[in-house]
Amino acid sequence: MVSGVVVVALGVAAVSCASEEPRGGGVASSPVASVAPSRPAGSPDLGSPEVVAQGIDVPWGLAFLPDGTALVAERDSGRIVQVAAGRAPEPFYEVPGVVARGEGGLLGLAVDPAYAESGYVYAYFTAEDDNRIVRFRAGGEPEVVFDGIAKAGNHNGGRIAFGPDGMLYVGTGDAGRTELSQDASSPNGKILRLTPDGAPAPGNPESGSPVLSLGHRNVQGLAWDRAGTLFAAEFGQNRLDEINVIEPGGNYGWPTVEGGGGADGGFLDPVLTWSTAEASPSGIAIAGDTLYVAALRGERLWTATVSDGSATDPQDFFRADYGRLRTVEVAPDGALWLTTSNTDGRGDVQSGDDRILRFPAR
Repeated sequence: MVSGVVVVALGVAAVSCASEEPRGGGVASSPVASVAPSRPAGSPDLGSPEVVAQGIDVPWGLAFLPDGTALVAERDSGRIVQVAAGRAPEPFYEVPGVVARGEGGLLGLAVDPAYAESGYVYAYFTAEDDNRIVRFRAGGEPEVVFDGIAKAGNHNGGRIAFGPDGMLYVGTGDAGRTELSQDASSPNGKILRLTPDGAPAPGNPESGSPVLSLGHRNVQGLAWDRAGTLFAAEFGQNRLDEINVIEPGGNYGWPTVEGGGGADGGFLDPVLTWSTAEASPSGIAIAGDTLYVAALRGERLWTATVSDGSATDPQDFFRADYGRLRTVEVAPDGALWLTTSNTDGRGDVQSGDDRILRFPAR
C-alpha cells in the first residue's frame, strides 16, 4: 500500500452506506509539490440563508459553471436544471437512459475544469444494467466515459468531482454485494481516479487500474482541503458513519470493519465518526479549514475543523430545521450551497421542498 494522504500535483503522473437509512443506524508518495485547490477568502455565514430554488425533484448532484450558476441533478426525473440566485431554475439538459429505482437515478455532477474550452459536464447515473459516467455538452449527445459499475436498489455511490490535479474522482458503493469492496478488479466499493476521458489515471497505485482506494461501503462525499488532502464521507451500516482521509492504495476495511478498529488488520481508520442516527453523511465540502457534511438521517449540517489530515471538533447546525440534507458545495464566490432531500421517499416533505439554500461568504 502506498503511504501518505492524497496530495496531487498538476501535470504530474500522480495520482462511508447500507441504504442511506442504516439498519441500526501526484500521489503522496510522489516527491512533488502539491497544487492546492483555489479557495475564496472568508467563510460562509450560516446565519443568513437564502432560498435560491424550490420545488426541485429529489436534487442530488450540484456543480458550478464558470459564471457562478449551479447545475443541479434531479435524481428521479433525469433532468439537470440551471440555478442562479434571483431567478427561477431553467432547464439545462436531460440525461437519456436514467433508470431511477430505490437510491439509483441521476446522481453526481461535475464540470470539466477546462469547461471554457471543452463545454463538458459529467454525470454519474444508474442505467438499465449498471451505474456509469457520461459527459456531454449542452444540447449534445452524451458520451460514455466509464461504465460497468454494478447497480442495486441501494449502495450506488454516485459522487464525482475533479481534483486539484485535473483528474476525475468517483465514489462508488458495494451495490449490496459486500465482497466487491475487497475485490481489486471490481470498481464497486472504491474511490476511482480517472482521466477526463475515463481511462485509469497515470500514477494510480496499480498501473492500468482505475482504483485509488478500496474497502468502502458507500461513498457519497469527496472534498479536498487547502493542502490537497482528499476527504471522503462513507455511510456506516449499524454502528458508525465515517469521514476518511484517502491514501492511494489504502484499504478502509469494509466489510471486515465498520467505523474503525481495523489497524491491526492493515486497514485505515476514519478520522471522524458519528452514530448512524446522527448523520448518514452524503455530500461534503471544505471552505478554509472547515469541513461541511450534509446529513440525511441526521437531518443536520455537521462541521469539523480540518488540519494536517485530521478532522476535529464536530458541531451540528440546523438540526431538523430543513429535514434531510443531501449535498453541500462551495460556490466560486465562497458561498455555501446546501440541498434538502425530503422528496426522496424517506423524508417529511415541507413547504417548498426540495429546496436549495445559499449561505453567503462573510
